[in-house]
Amino acid sequence: MAQESNGAFIRNIAEVPWREFPNHFGGALSKPLVMPENSGSRHIDYRISMYQPMAYVARHHHKVQEQVYHVLEGEGLMEIAGKNHVVRKHDVIFLPPGVEHAISNSGLVDLVFLVVTSPVTDDEKPV
Repeated sequence: MAQESNGAFIRNIAEVPWREFPNHFGGALSKPLVMPENSGSRHIDYRISMYQPMAYVARHHHKVQEQVYHVLEGEGLMEIAGKNHVVRKHDVIFLPPGVEHAISNSGLVDLVFLVVTSPVTDDEKPV
């Protein structure tokens, strides 16, 4: 990783290990590329995720966090407020705070997507 004294950096995705975060199941893996613990970011959590077929994250919602999902490969189901939507390559999903959601890989190959979350924690007061 190349890091500047001002906190800026360039990191190759291969340098970041895969993790299975809480409430993620069946091979729902993510690489936390930019988050407070590994970059000092204050406003952004940025990850790439890879869900094997049948992998999923449990239904949940965020109090104040907004999320953007960008599907890069594969296909799956995005549940938003109790309704399932097929998502596939090039689909972008925006989730405002308070909206219950889940994503699962219902396809035949790995589902790969980016996730951007802001703010980085869900315990801040709503705007």
